[in-house]
Amino acid sequence: MKQRISCIAAWLFLCVFSFAQELRSPNSQLQLQFSLNSAGTPEYRLSYKGKAVILPSKLGLELKNDKKSLRNDFVITTTQTNTVDETWQPVWGEVSNIRNNYNELAVTLQQKETNRQLVIRFRLFNDGLGFRYEFPAQKNFNYFVIKEEHSQFAMTGNHTAWWIAGDYDTQEYDYTRSRLSEIRGLMKGSISSNASQTPFSPTGVQTALMMKSDDGLYINLHEAALINYSCMHLNLDDKTNVFESWLTPDAVGDKGYMQTPSTSPWRTVIVSDDAREVLASKIIYNLNEPSKIKETSWIKPVKYVGVWWEMITGKSAWSYTDDFPAVQLGVSDFSKAKPHGRHGATTSHVKELIDFAAQHGFDGVLVEGWNVGWEDWFGQSKDYVFDFVTPYPDFDVVGIREYAKSKGVKMIMHHESSSSVRNYERHMDTAYKFMKANGYDAVKSGYVGNILPRGEHHYSQWIINHYQYALEKAAQYQIMVNAHEAVRPTGIARTWPNLIGNESARGTEFQAFGGSKPNHVAVLPFTRLMGGPMDYTPGVFEMDISKLNPGNNSHVNSTLTNQLALYLTMYSPLQMAADLPENYMRFPDAFQFIKDVAVDWDDSKYLEAEPGAYITVARKAKKTGKWFLGSVGGEEARTSNISFDFLENGKNYIAKVYADAADAHYKTKPQAYTIKKIVVTNKSKLKQWVAAGGGYAISFEEATPEMIKALKKKK
Repeated sequence: MKQRISCIAAWLFLCVFSFAQELRSPNSQLQLQFSLNSAGTPEYRLSYKGKAVILPSKLGLELKNDKKSLRNDFVITTTQTNTVDETWQPVWGEVSNIRNNYNELAVTLQQKETNRQLVIRFRLFNDGLGFRYEFPAQKNFNYFVIKEEHSQFAMTGNHTAWWIAGDYDTQEYDYTRSRLSEIRGLMKGSISSNASQTPFSPTGVQTALMMKSDDGLYINLHEAALINYSCMHLNLDDKTNVFESWLTPDAVGDKGYMQTPSTSPWRTVIVSDDAREVLASKIIYNLNEPSKIKETSWIKPVKYVGVWWEMITGKSAWSYTDDFPAVQLGVSDFSKAKPHGRHGATTSHVKELIDFAAQHGFDGVLVEGWNVGWEDWFGQSKDYVFDFVTPYPDFDVVGIREYAKSKGVKMIMHHESSSSVRNYERHMDTAYKFMKANGYDAVKSGYVGNILPRGEHHYSQWIINHYQYALEKAAQYQIMVNAHEAVRPTGIARTWPNLIGNESARGTEFQAFGGSKPNHVAVLPFTRLMGGPMDYTPGVFEMDISKLNPGNNSHVNSTLTNQLALYLTMYSPLQMAADLPENYMRFPDAFQFIKDVAVDWDDSKYLEAEPGAYITVARKAKKTGKWFLGSVGGEEARTSNISFDFLENGKNYIAKVYADAADAHYKTKPQAYTIKKIVVTNKSKLKQWVAAGGGYAISFEEATPEMIKALKKKK
């Protein structure tokens, strides 16, 4: 009898936990359901305002050399719920305060055959969902190798998506807009050449993936807190519209070496019926840990200039000489080499840029190609490629240090690793010490080309750990990091705010390599920027690249005022005025906006948004309280209609509007623009025409009666 009662009790316990577990967002508009199916496989579904967002989707992991993977045969042993509502202050950002408000469900699963435990933790915010796998410390489960993660995202229909090809080594593709069912047929044409690339599937795409359903829901899939794990892509079953996670493998095909206790990154689903709320979402930052850097006064947003654009366009060169077809550091004697005369990073030229920065109020100067080894740096699978401390003979490190200091300008170091990550780690401490000794507080690192050690990928677990190592090592030396060609950001800048920028997407440089689509900048904030800021390097005023380099016939597919607007729409605490000083001096009235615009903000208001079509945002500068506004369009001309209700009530402002001229077009008349001043209040509205590939920018200044009177008199 006692045994029978125990069996009944156990049966009742399992029945209770077999029913769906439900979780609602704080505002109750999002609803999550979790359950186990008949095979003991975890499943979840998600709805928003009563509309299905994610249909029943399976969860689990497949393990290597393990007869029993973490995919089925589970029972629920415990569930825990929690509510968090807190506010934190980022070191830099779009806003000065971020609310972290969610309801949480943690489900502990036990596998019947193996007795192994797995926890799946869900956090439901008002604007989306985050979930992750947790692997508790346990006697019978210590080390394991992931063969694949099988997290599904079952879509409700054949959504419209803005996507780039799934690739283990690059994100530098133009975005394609299509239905999910069209991805397979468009995949081949979406893949352009790159210095390192490994596409993996005819239906594989990268996160952050932006979608829109036919019933008006905006859905964004990404990940947060990518630490000690490989980067997640998404592979589509285009017969069922189900996406499944696809991790980046290492050199031997494994996708993760794990030890308990540990966790996966968070998988994120941001959803709204308003595209502006997707752009404003802070879910990905909130799913990362608080800052591990206690004293952060040395982390400062930066507006900078440099020699980069003239090199990208081919006007100047990174290398110093043609004398060495193959460079061996410590053997090749550059003091006896004859310079070829095209080197950009010369002492005299860098001093000119320092003067320009000081005159126009820029914080820093970035110099690339200053160190020996550029003669044969790329494509050689070369381990010992740079030492990061030895300058070319025409670059006076000490002289430039003292000159920049006298002008109140900070120098930014460049470390191109050529993807030889062992070599970079070999020299990292010495390189960072060299930087600090010479007044460099920020570094732009690069990972161009195939990864060394050979066979590894830019987004595999081992290389993810390298990027994290470099970031944490830099923090020890109080150095800010702007990593190019590294993995796309996943909100880690909350935990390590010295990560002030990344590239990890098709940036402005591709405008000099043949061009990007004119709507590219209206897609990136919905995709690449969801996990953190991008060093997009805007501010190009001369769109005809042949005027810089007659051998380069590329064209920048943007109007001049679109370039101004990017300082607002492409958020980053690190912003470059990319063009040559002489091009800015041709348009001094437009250049004034770049000089005036801030890079750190107390508040941001997204006024208009539609993926790939347009984005309009207003931002309030930190410290000064001044408002700035930027709006970018897409491939078609449009009319923007906005309200200035973000301005303070009862005050008058003079709005200085930089806009496309009536005949402006990104191809035919990209430099046609107008500037006008108007008096506005928070009750004013603006109807502004935007050219194809165009945009507009506005700076606001609180107006005195005298200023208003003078403006009226001038008119």
